[in-house]
Amino acid sequence: MNAHRTTGKRPASPLATLPDRRVPNALLHRDSVQRILVIKLRHFGDVLLMTPVLSTLRVNYPNALIDVLVYDGTEAMLAGNQDVYLAFTVARELKRQGLKAQYRGEYALWNSLRTGHYDLVINLSDQWRAALYCRFLKPTFSLGFRYPKRDNRLWRACHSLLVDVAGPAQHTVLNNLSILAPLALPTTITQVTQAWRQSDVDDVDRLSRRHHLTDFVLIQPTARWAFKTWTVDGFSAVINHLTAQGRTVVLTGGRTQDESAMISAIMARCLLPRRVINLAGRLELPELAVLIDRARLFIGVDSVPMHMAAALNTPSVVLFGPSDLARWSPWQAPHTLLWAGDYRPLPAPEAVDTNTRERYLAAIPAGDVIQAVNRQLASLVGSAQR
Repeated sequence: MNAHRTTGKRPASPLATLPDRRVPNALLHRDSVQRILVIKLRHFGDVLLMTPVLSTLRVNYPNALIDVLVYDGTEAMLAGNQDVYLAFTVARELKRQGLKAQYRGEYALWNSLRTGHYDLVINLSDQWRAALYCRFLKPTFSLGFRYPKRDNRLWRACHSLLVDVAGPAQHTVLNNLSILAPLALPTTITQVTQAWRQSDVDDVDRLSRRHHLTDFVLIQPTARWAFKTWTVDGFSAVINHLTAQGRTVVLTGGRTQDESAMISAIMARCLLPRRVINLAGRLELPELAVLIDRARLFIGVDSVPMHMAAALNTPSVVLFGPSDLARWSPWQAPHTLLWAGDYRPLPAPEAVDTNTRERYLAAIPAGDVIQAVNRQLASLVGSAQR
């Protein structure tokens, strides 16, 4: 049994008035399309935010089986997603295992993909690997983006048709959907789908019974890159404020050494540790999704759990730094966003060194975050009383 959640209703709107004249007739007869491949070789959040493309393809090509090609590990974002038939993965660690291992891995993946005999391949990635799959799988038709850094004859030759990349003011969800414009599909799904399996629900149920979890605030302080995180003292202050009110806080995070160190430092500053349930490093991503869905409030930074909370319509307080707000802010969900740029100058998103240890979010005062949390919790009480 699978389960999934989406945000709000699914609006119907055309991507374009008429299909591009280069689209073959076989794709215009949508009921006859049998196999589609969508390629997204990026990070966890990127894979989640491309699910509206999958949903749009599903509703417009009702008889097609939709496969995805993603980096290994990121397929967890699609666990239980009913729009996906097969998830193929690219093993990034093969590069470190020598040419022979890399060749064997690529050959096995290639043979698996060839059996798809795809009618349509959608390439949402800018890697040459993805473009070559578009070329040599020989689909009926393939779509890719016209990236400025790939403005050359070979990139064009790998795709049947290229679509201009949207400007910086457009959210990533809409940018992904724009690749479908040449198909002039009658229905567009803009909601992000966060899915899970029944086994994930069962695991979280057992965890909840063990820790007596019923009403809680979930806080994810960590992120893939340190520059996206807030301070240990800041998160500790928020947690101490919540626990002093008698609330239970669930603390989550990843398994890296840096994330574990940050969680440990936060726990060491908690004044009422019995009211803090530390589940950092103990949850798979679909299990985390179930827990976020059950939380009264999510508090976090610019990271995949933030996008999961938005997809699940969980009210959120989000701390944001130099990432592009227009492209990466929570999508179609109730949230309060505190932007570090309101407190200090920030570098342009493209100028950020992702390996920097600078904490841009440190400029956000803990008092402002606590006020935002109080407002969100009060609004939830008000909504429940109406």
